[in-house]
Amino acid sequence: MAVQHVARNDQPLGLVPEHPVKYPGIPGTADGAGMVVHTSSLGCDGGCAYPITPSTAMGVAYQLNHANGMKNVWGTPLAWVQAESEHSAASACEGFGVAGGRVVNFTSGQGLILMKEVLYTISGKRLPMVFEIGARALTSHSLNVHAGHDDVFGVTDVGWGMLFAQNAQEAGDLSLIARKAAEASQTPFMNIQDGFLTTHTIENVLFPEPDLVKEYLGDPREKVRTLFHPDTPLMSGVVQNQDAYMSGKIAQRYYYDLVKPALRQAFDDYAALTGRQYDFIQTHQMEDAEYAIVALGSSAETAQCTVDYMRSLGMKAGSVAITSYRPFPGAEIVEALKNVKAFAVLERLDIPLGGDNPLAVEIKAAFANAMTGEEGYPTITRIPTIYRGVAGLGSRDVTPGHMVAVVQNMMDEGRRFFSLGIDHPTALMVEKEPDVRPPGAFSIRGHSVGGYGSVTTNKIIATILGDVFGLRVQASPKYGSEKKGLPTNTYLTCTKIGKIGTHSELQQVEFVPLMDPTTWAMGNPLVGLQEGGMLFQHTPVEDPKALWESLPIWAKYVIRKENIKLFGVDTIRIAREACTHDESLIQRFQGIVLLGVFLKLTPFKDEAGLSDDELFDAVRKPIKKYFGRKGDRVVEDNLNAVIRGYKQVFEVSREIMDTMTPEDLERGQAEWDAKGKDTNAFFI
Repeated sequence: MAVQHVARNDQPLGLVPEHPVKYPGIPGTADGAGMVVHTSSLGCDGGCAYPITPSTAMGVAYQLNHANGMKNVWGTPLAWVQAESEHSAASACEGFGVAGGRVVNFTSGQGLILMKEVLYTISGKRLPMVFEIGARALTSHSLNVHAGHDDVFGVTDVGWGMLFAQNAQEAGDLSLIARKAAEASQTPFMNIQDGFLTTHTIENVLFPEPDLVKEYLGDPREKVRTLFHPDTPLMSGVVQNQDAYMSGKIAQRYYYDLVKPALRQAFDDYAALTGRQYDFIQTHQMEDAEYAIVALGSSAETAQCTVDYMRSLGMKAGSVAITSYRPFPGAEIVEALKNVKAFAVLERLDIPLGGDNPLAVEIKAAFANAMTGEEGYPTITRIPTIYRGVAGLGSRDVTPGHMVAVVQNMMDEGRRFFSLGIDHPTALMVEKEPDVRPPGAFSIRGHSVGGYGSVTTNKIIATILGDVFGLRVQASPKYGSEKKGLPTNTYLTCTKIGKIGTHSELQQVEFVPLMDPTTWAMGNPLVGLQEGGMLFQHTPVEDPKALWESLPIWAKYVIRKENIKLFGVDTIRIAREACTHDESLIQRFQGIVLLGVFLKLTPFKDEAGLSDDELFDAVRKPIKKYFGRKGDRVVEDNLNAVIRGYKQVFEVSREIMDTMTPEDLERGQAEWDAKGKDTNAFFI
């Protein structure tokens, strides 16, 4: 979980309200986990949870706020219960809610499925709480801790509202919106974001202000009913037989009829206060679209930014992102899609024995309702051709190239059911991976080893780029708990203008740092490195010629041919010299050395007009944020490692590169041509 507030007046590009508003937000950087902890800590009385990846970061941060004595905006100290399982955590939330408390839970994957029994009773008792979900693939043929929608679609029948966020900003905003709608309709809600792809991706955000939370949600003592109170006695959880059970069950439709108007009001009230308007669905370029992509979560934002690229090619594409899955906006979806020739529904799960995957089933039912004249639905005379695809299971990469392939498949009247990103008979092939980044974007793909500290360094770089240099930024890791000691990748993109909308591994990059030289033997780290880009490698021999000679001949060929600049330094030596307080942390210090290298090689410091001393003063703040709890000495040691990396990195000259003979160049080209070029599987 990462959060950073910034004291400045300019707002991140793409988030600025069109008109002056009462609560424009506090500019800063955060991941999706950090955003929901921020809103929950300000607005809730307490939390009950059990740790499970990738939602653990949320619970840890909330518990830390509790341990530090934080109070919500009404002055109530935060309460915290860590139960012995997710089922028990949900039961604790139920008790908290029955007693009239505003409560939050954080969970994922198997944890959500384990608590399903309790979810029914929470909705049946009309307890208006919000559970924050880091959506994760379920363990079936194997265990996976990464993004999937198996878990949340496994609980679509429990009577809860369900909202899906596309990015970190939406995760925080929808957390508040879900709670307001929940309390207005006495119906619990889930606020869902993709595990790792959103929970752990740092972006520019506008933090909801404490006063906004106070005004928008209202005092929980006035908004949450106390069911167990002597002044308002209530019998709950009783046994009902044939004479009463069905009457009680159907009578609950009274509350469910309130949910959609309550959510509509919550959307509009939030927009009036913040300028950030949400809706049941979000459409892009749909006015004259002939083909559309429908998706949930982070894939929807990748589709949206790729649509603009496809338009430049003459492909009349559009996209529909579904924000509210419960209540399901059937009429709104039909209205958005009724005029297209065809649309494709992308889903992060696969249920082969069903009539179709669940989102496609719901959309088909909505069109059937419209065709048969169901009240409240648009009048239609035809149903567009419906394509269905599975993508992104277990965080399998979903790229702009895949989105182009989906639309091309519809234009060619190809496969009705397809998969993306795998080698399978149903898979659509990607002909070209387009660069849909904003103009002038700068991207990094880092190759390291789990435990080297590179993931934290990537977060710090993102924080500096966003908060010190004022750039739009997005930073994400490709790792998991099983990755310690194994290859990991980190990704980061920054830009002065435009919005970074892709949630995928980077295909085009300007800087590739190799913290582990054995990467050369495991894959092809030069794939996607742009002409004139920069390559950095840790080297135990700090001699430019020796570094050059250590590289594979195919790598030297490409570096020379593409005018790539090569740099090196011994990060282990610097880590040993800088880490004076705890030898066990030397390995992790290698990552922070890269921060100094990055600041030296990139143009951002000079463009900001900072001196070296001013730069290091600015760097101290994010280092203290991440390491300050370990003490001032740790902060100073980390800063020292940054300064050493900044000052000691060296470059391999073009003169050294030009020592390659014609025979070397010929052999290097042959090996490069035979080398794998799959940017989605570096370690092949």
